[in-house]
Amino acid sequence: MRLLVASAVAGLLALSPNAAWSEEKLFLYNWTDYTSPEAIKKFEAETGIKVTIDTYDSNETLLAKLKAGATGYDVIIPSHNFVPILIDEKLVQKYDAKALPNFANVEDRWKNPEWDKNQEYTAPFHWGTTSVAYREDLYGKKLESLGEFFKPGDKAAGRVSVFKTPEEVVNLAHLYLGQKFCNPDPAEMQKVQDLLLAQKPAVNTYSSEGMNDRLINGDSVISTQWNGYALKGRTEGAKSGKIVTYAYPKEGVIGWMDNMMIPATAGNVENAKKFINFMMAPENMALQANFTGYAAGIKGMEAGLNEEMRTAPEINAPADVKIVFSWACDAPSQKLIDKVWTNILK
Repeated sequence: MRLLVASAVAGLLALSPNAAWSEEKLFLYNWTDYTSPEAIKKFEAETGIKVTIDTYDSNETLLAKLKAGATGYDVIIPSHNFVPILIDEKLVQKYDAKALPNFANVEDRWKNPEWDKNQEYTAPFHWGTTSVAYREDLYGKKLESLGEFFKPGDKAAGRVSVFKTPEEVVNLAHLYLGQKFCNPDPAEMQKVQDLLLAQKPAVNTYSSEGMNDRLINGDSVISTQWNGYALKGRTEGAKSGKIVTYAYPKEGVIGWMDNMMIPATAGNVENAKKFINFMMAPENMALQANFTGYAAGIKGMEAGLNEEMRTAPEINAPADVKIVFSWACDAPSQKLIDKVWTNILK
């Protein structure tokens, strides 16, 4: 799941030598802080296609916008568990990623994935994990359990930041409670709700943005976090001696894969295919990965990664860490999740 400074990107886009004269366009709808300005500049220079970027902060926001009839986007980047929903709702179109020349660079484990078995709708973008990050210098010890996030002690009380989306928060609760994801059992979901309600007095904000800012300035001591974004927080915090650490709790972490898809209403389908093919080139995905701090399923990109990416503990999880991938829930399970989350945010 992952956040872009639009003005900075816009400035770089304006520098593209082809952007001024090209009538070719591409409208990208991506997560905030999740698009490399360098990669976009290179794509524009090589193709003459002008890229316009809009951003969202959750899969739910993306889904709602498409369902509301938003048109004009050519490429979107949903997480794997929302892919079946977008397909079922007929909000995306087939484009057969396997037919694109650079699909040969995709690692075998990301070909024909469970969420798109025939690879008709998706190509891989980034993959990573969701856990919590914390200010180790303020917390005073290593965070070893999700229980320290859901039932924080005095040092974190009132200084816990939580995503404003149920998708990953509920799954972290499932991990802590030893439950399965997409749980249709009302009694087990009641336990999730009780856990989140008990945590609520310790929470200073429900937001899927600004996690690093709050950790670095000390407003938060513990925050839900994505591994790549935590890497950025660690490097930014280190400049002023603020120690932001990504935790690998004993209960495990959530795995996710983001995917490049083409909306049903796309107006520049061929340009969308060119962009998707461009991003599957190792040197281009390496530019993207160096910017976001996330891994990607493209062979050969290691040569273009900076030293930080090659050695980052946030990206290179310990071998014994349990990584559990989430899935799109059936209607009864999703209804329970929505009910729980509505009660939490009251």
